[in-house]
Amino acid sequence: MDKREKAKKVLDILEREFPEAKTALDFKTPLELLIATILSAQATDKLVNKVTPELFKKYKSAEDYALAPIEEIERRIGSVNFYRNKAKNIKACSTQIAEAHNGKVPDTLEGLTALSGVGRKTANIVLGNAFGKNALAVDTHVKRVAQRLGLTESDDPDRIEADLCAVILPERWTRTTHLFIMHGRATCKAASPKCGTCPIRAYSVYYKTEYKGKKG
Repeated sequence: MDKREKAKKVLDILEREFPEAKTALDFKTPLELLIATILSAQATDKLVNKVTPELFKKYKSAEDYALAPIEEIERRIGSVNFYRNKAKNIKACSTQIAEAHNGKVPDTLEGLTALSGVGRKTANIVLGNAFGKNALAVDTHVKRVAQRLGLTESDDPDRIEADLCAVILPERWTRTTHLFIMHGRATCKAASPKCGTCPIRAYSVYYKTEYKGKKG
Protein backbone atom coordinates (compact mmCIF):
# COMPACT_ATOMS: atom_id res chain seq x y z
CA MET A 1 0.00 0.00 0.00
CA ASP A 2 1.46 3.36 -0.95
CA LYS A 3 1.31 6.41 1.28
CA ARG A 4 -1.53 8.06 -0.65
CA GLU A 5 -3.78 5.04 -0.23
CA LYS A 6 -2.80 4.67 3.41
CA ALA A 7 -3.51 8.33 4.15
CA LYS A 8 -6.93 8.11 2.50
CA LYS A 9 -7.94 5.02 4.45
CA VAL A 10 -6.70 6.52 7.73
CA LEU A 11 -8.58 9.78 7.17
CA ASP A 12 -11.77 7.93 6.21
CA ILE A 13 -11.63 6.03 9.50
CA LEU A 14 -10.84 9.11 11.57
CA GLU A 15 -13.71 11.00 9.92
CA ARG A 16 -16.06 8.36 11.33
CA GLU A 17 -14.37 8.53 14.74
CA PHE A 18 -14.38 12.34 14.99
CA PRO A 19 -17.09 13.74 12.68
CA GLU A 20 -17.26 17.00 14.65
CA ALA A 21 -13.50 17.60 14.71
CA LYS A 22 -12.60 21.30 14.50
CA THR A 23 -10.25 23.79 16.08
CA ALA A 24 -10.68 23.99 19.85
CA LEU A 25 -9.93 27.72 19.91
CA ASP A 26 -12.92 30.04 20.24
CA PHE A 27 -13.06 32.86 17.67
CA LYS A 28 -15.43 34.87 15.49
CA THR A 29 -13.06 36.73 13.16
CA PRO A 30 -9.70 36.07 11.46
CA LEU A 31 -8.05 38.54 13.84
CA GLU A 32 -9.44 36.74 16.87
CA LEU A 33 -8.17 33.39 15.61
CA LEU A 34 -4.76 34.86 14.83
CA ILE A 35 -4.44 36.28 18.35
CA ALA A 36 -5.74 33.06 19.95
CA THR A 37 -3.32 30.94 17.94
CA ILE A 38 -0.36 33.11 18.93
CA LEU A 39 -1.43 32.69 22.55
CA SER A 40 -1.83 28.92 22.19
CA ALA A 41 1.86 28.22 21.53
CA GLN A 42 3.03 25.97 24.40
CA ALA A 43 -0.26 26.61 26.19
CA THR A 44 -3.51 24.67 26.28
CA ASP A 45 -6.48 25.72 24.17
CA LYS A 46 -8.58 25.56 27.33
CA LEU A 47 -6.43 28.18 29.04
CA VAL A 48 -6.43 30.41 25.97
CA ASN A 49 -10.23 30.20 25.76
CA LYS A 50 -10.42 31.47 29.34
CA VAL A 51 -8.31 34.51 28.52
CA THR A 52 -9.64 35.56 25.13
CA PRO A 53 -13.28 36.54 25.91
CA GLU A 54 -12.23 39.64 27.88
CA LEU A 55 -9.33 40.28 25.53
CA PHE A 56 -11.57 40.25 22.47
CA LYS A 57 -14.12 42.42 24.24
CA LYS A 58 -11.46 45.05 24.97
CA TYR A 59 -9.65 44.96 21.62
CA LYS A 60 -11.86 44.64 18.56
CA SER A 61 -9.46 45.67 15.80
CA ALA A 62 -5.80 45.42 14.88
CA GLU A 63 -5.49 49.13 15.57
CA ASP A 64 -6.81 48.60 19.11
CA TYR A 65 -3.95 46.19 19.85
CA ALA A 66 -1.45 48.43 18.06
CA LEU A 67 -2.37 51.45 20.17
CA ALA A 68 -2.61 49.59 23.48
CA PRO A 69 0.28 49.93 25.96
CA ILE A 70 2.30 46.71 25.96
CA GLU A 71 1.93 46.49 29.75
CA GLU A 72 -1.85 46.46 29.41
CA ILE A 73 -1.77 43.57 26.95
CA GLU A 74 0.66 41.70 29.21
CA ARG A 75 -1.67 42.14 32.17
CA ARG A 76 -4.64 40.76 30.26
CA ILE A 77 -2.79 37.64 29.08
CA GLY A 78 -0.60 37.19 32.16
CA SER A 79 -1.86 33.68 32.94
CA VAL A 80 -0.63 32.35 29.59
CA ASN A 81 2.86 30.88 29.17
CA PHE A 82 5.48 33.30 27.83
CA TYR A 83 2.98 36.13 28.01
CA ARG A 84 5.57 38.91 27.66
CA ASN A 85 6.92 37.62 24.37
CA LYS A 86 3.39 36.87 23.13
CA ALA A 87 2.22 40.38 24.04
CA LYS A 88 5.17 41.78 22.07
CA ASN A 89 4.24 39.66 19.03
CA ILE A 90 0.55 40.52 19.28
CA LYS A 91 1.25 44.24 19.37
CA ALA A 92 3.84 44.04 16.59
CA CYS A 93 1.79 41.95 14.17
CA SER A 94 -1.33 44.03 14.87
CA THR A 95 0.62 47.17 14.06
CA GLN A 96 1.70 45.60 10.76
CA ILE A 97 -1.89 44.60 9.97
CA ALA A 98 -3.19 48.08 10.79
CA GLU A 99 -0.52 49.92 8.81
CA ALA A 100 0.23 47.62 5.86
CA HIS A 101 -3.04 45.74 5.38
CA ASN A 102 -5.70 48.36 6.16
CA GLY A 103 -6.57 46.54 9.37
CA LYS A 104 -7.40 43.26 7.64
CA VAL A 105 -5.62 40.00 8.44
CA PRO A 106 -3.82 38.75 5.29
CA ASP A 107 -5.42 35.70 3.69
CA THR A 108 -2.27 34.24 2.14
CA LEU A 109 0.54 32.17 3.61
CA GLU A 110 3.10 34.71 2.47
CA GLY A 111 1.19 37.61 3.96
CA LEU A 112 0.65 35.90 7.29
CA THR A 113 4.18 34.57 7.76
CA ALA A 114 5.54 38.06 7.09
CA LEU A 115 3.88 39.18 10.33
CA SER A 116 5.86 39.26 13.56
CA GLY A 117 5.57 36.05 15.56
CA VAL A 118 3.61 34.19 12.87
CA GLY A 119 5.08 30.93 11.54
CA ARG A 120 3.69 28.40 9.09
CA LYS A 121 1.69 26.53 11.73
CA THR A 122 -0.13 29.65 12.94
CA ALA A 123 -0.63 30.86 9.38
CA ASN A 124 -2.09 27.55 8.24
CA ILE A 125 -4.46 27.41 11.21
CA VAL A 126 -5.78 30.86 10.31
CA LEU A 127 -6.00 30.07 6.59
CA GLY A 128 -7.81 26.78 7.13
CA ASN A 129 -10.21 27.83 9.86
CA ALA A 130 -10.84 31.57 9.40
CA PHE A 131 -10.62 31.76 5.61
CA GLY A 132 -11.71 28.26 4.61
CA LYS A 133 -8.59 27.64 2.52
CA ASN A 134 -6.77 24.34 2.07
CA ALA A 135 -4.04 24.46 4.72
CA LEU A 136 -2.34 21.78 6.81
CA ALA A 137 -0.92 22.87 10.16
CA VAL A 138 1.64 20.69 11.93
CA ASP A 139 1.58 20.74 15.73
CA THR A 140 3.00 18.11 18.12
CA HIS A 141 -0.02 15.81 17.69
CA VAL A 142 0.06 15.96 13.88
CA LYS A 143 3.80 15.33 13.93
CA ARG A 144 3.48 12.29 16.22
CA VAL A 145 0.57 10.70 14.36
CA ALA A 146 2.20 11.25 10.96
CA GLN A 147 5.46 9.72 12.13
CA ARG A 148 3.83 6.70 13.74
CA LEU A 149 1.83 6.05 10.59
CA GLY A 150 5.00 6.19 8.54
CA LEU A 151 3.74 9.10 6.45
CA THR A 152 6.92 11.04 7.26
CA GLU A 153 10.34 10.31 8.67
CA SER A 154 11.19 13.93 9.42
CA ASP A 155 11.24 15.84 12.70
CA ASP A 156 11.02 19.20 10.94
CA PRO A 157 7.46 20.61 10.92
CA ASP A 158 7.89 22.22 7.49
CA ARG A 159 9.15 18.95 5.99
CA ILE A 160 6.31 17.02 7.68
CA GLU A 161 3.80 19.47 6.21
CA ALA A 162 5.28 18.95 2.75
CA ASP A 163 5.31 15.15 3.16
CA LEU A 164 1.65 15.08 4.21
CA CYS A 165 0.52 17.51 1.52
CA ALA A 166 2.22 15.32 -1.07
CA VAL A 167 0.04 12.30 -0.23
CA ILE A 168 -3.24 13.93 0.89
CA LEU A 169 -5.71 15.71 -1.38
CA PRO A 170 -5.69 19.50 -0.84
CA GLU A 171 -9.37 19.56 0.09
CA ARG A 172 -8.56 17.32 3.08
CA TRP A 173 -5.59 19.27 4.42
CA THR A 174 -7.48 21.31 7.02
CA ARG A 175 -9.47 18.28 8.16
CA THR A 176 -6.25 16.29 8.47
CA THR A 177 -4.99 18.75 11.06
CA HIS A 178 -8.19 18.50 13.10
CA LEU A 179 -8.44 14.71 12.83
CA PHE A 180 -4.80 14.03 13.68
CA ILE A 181 -5.02 16.37 16.68
CA MET A 182 -8.18 14.67 17.95
CA HIS A 183 -6.66 11.22 17.45
CA GLY A 184 -3.43 12.32 19.11
CA ARG A 185 -5.26 13.61 22.16
CA ALA A 186 -7.66 10.68 22.48
CA THR A 187 -5.59 7.65 21.48
CA CYS A 188 -2.15 8.28 19.98
CA LYS A 189 -0.74 9.84 23.13
CA ALA A 190 2.94 10.64 23.43
CA ALA A 191 3.83 8.64 26.54
CA SER A 192 1.26 5.85 26.61
CA PRO A 193 -0.58 5.42 23.30
CA LYS A 194 -3.70 3.27 23.35
CA CYS A 195 -2.57 1.11 20.45
CA GLY A 196 -4.63 -1.88 21.54
CA THR A 197 -7.88 -0.03 20.83
CA CYS A 198 -6.63 2.27 18.06
CA PRO A 199 -9.00 2.26 15.06
CA ILE A 200 -6.14 2.86 12.62
CA ARG A 201 -3.55 0.50 14.14
CA ALA A 202 -3.57 -1.66 10.99
CA TYR A 203 -1.89 1.25 9.19
CA SER A 204 0.53 2.17 11.98
CA VAL A 205 4.23 1.44 11.62
CA TYR A 206 4.62 2.19 15.33
CA TYR A 207 1.99 -0.41 16.28
CA LYS A 208 3.59 -3.10 14.16
CA THR A 209 7.12 -2.47 15.43
CA GLU A 210 7.37 -0.59 18.72
CA TYR A 211 4.07 -1.44 20.42
CA LYS A 212 3.68 -5.09 19.45
CA GLY A 213 7.36 -5.63 20.11
CA LYS A 214 7.06 -4.31 23.65
CA LYS A 215 3.98 -6.43 24.25
CA GLY A 216 5.85 -9.50 23.11
